[in-house]
Amino acid sequence: MTTSTRGASKTPAVLVLEDGRMFRGRAYGAVGVTFGEAVFSTGMTGYQETLTDPSYHRQVVVMTAPHVGNTGVNDEDPESKRIWVAGYVVRDPARVPSNWRSRRSLDDELAGQGVVGISGIDTRALTRHLRERGAMRVGIFSGNALPDEGTMLSEVRQAPEMKGANLSAEVATKEAYVVPAIGAKKFTVAAVDLGIKGMTPHRMAERGIEVHVLPATATVEEVYAVRPDGVFFSNGPGDPATADHPVSLMRAVLERGTPLFGICFGNQILGRALGFGTYKLKYGHRGINQPVQDRTTGKVEVTAHNHGFAVDAPLDKVSETPYGRAEVSHVCLNDNVVEGLQLLDRPAFSVQYHPEAAAGPHDAAYLFDRFTSLMSTVQMEGQRA
Repeated sequence: MTTSTRGASKTPAVLVLEDGRMFRGRAYGAVGVTFGEAVFSTGMTGYQETLTDPSYHRQVVVMTAPHVGNTGVNDEDPESKRIWVAGYVVRDPARVPSNWRSRRSLDDELAGQGVVGISGIDTRALTRHLRERGAMRVGIFSGNALPDEGTMLSEVRQAPEMKGANLSAEVATKEAYVVPAIGAKKFTVAAVDLGIKGMTPHRMAERGIEVHVLPATATVEEVYAVRPDGVFFSNGPGDPATADHPVSLMRAVLERGTPLFGICFGNQILGRALGFGTYKLKYGHRGINQPVQDRTTGKVEVTAHNHGFAVDAPLDKVSETPYGRAEVSHVCLNDNVVEGLQLLDRPAFSVQYHPEAAAGPHDAAYLFDRFTSLMSTVQMEGQRA
């Protein structure tokens, strides 16, 4: 629940974690009440892209960078049509934004979209708490008539958990749309929207791909009605263990041998489609500075992440699946979490992170080239046959 009254710097606010720890600060953005899962993002830039990433649906994002809002808000950088975070936590918000593209302050944008936030708290202490105790439910309460501590804690503990949440259909497009290729059209891709970011089809369009973005509920008939050269499964929010329809759809694509590429939630869907399990990470990976090794080349890249779940697949061997052999292609160097999968006998691969990487880094942009090469190879093999 949120209200959209404009926040004021002197309006009191309280952040309440489900384990009872509380932080008192000032309202930032809208004044009211909101609930979600408390997570932290380690990016020092790109807060506008973070706020508008549908993968953050029902999450209260804690920014580890102390100064937020310095460059204001523009009309070019959003990754979707609205802010998706359930709440926003910053230490020192900018008093006055300064950037030639800025159109309004971050405070005004949050208030205008009814996003309840809090500022003036020790975000370093909060982040350390979440690293030690794990991501958990949280509430932000602001206004001049706050409930007592016991009532606030009770309300937080009644909020839904992220584990078991089926959220992709809530953030995905309801109607199919097309992002045309930039320049000469080379391929057609059916992109299943599980919470897609705007930069993703743009990165494909830059490579001559016409992208048909389809709802999360799309059927296999609807996917193949666009005559795709490849199929893409996007990022998105929620627990992959609940995503039975996307898993069934991906298995149908794998059966047909169509080139397939998945990112983030799409990586978890591929893991499930191949018969692997998924599990919830203690506090997840969120930010634009996560080191990952591409095990197929040995290259280490700095990558953009936003995920609280991961695939449970063996790192040390090739696995047999219903669709042939599969292996872990990428791994996080911080904690050995699976960051990518690839099939060795069919044209399919995925990564757990965001190669579209707005606002950066761009180390992983080659993955769109890899997808293009995969479609080209399959197309040429089809012509020879």
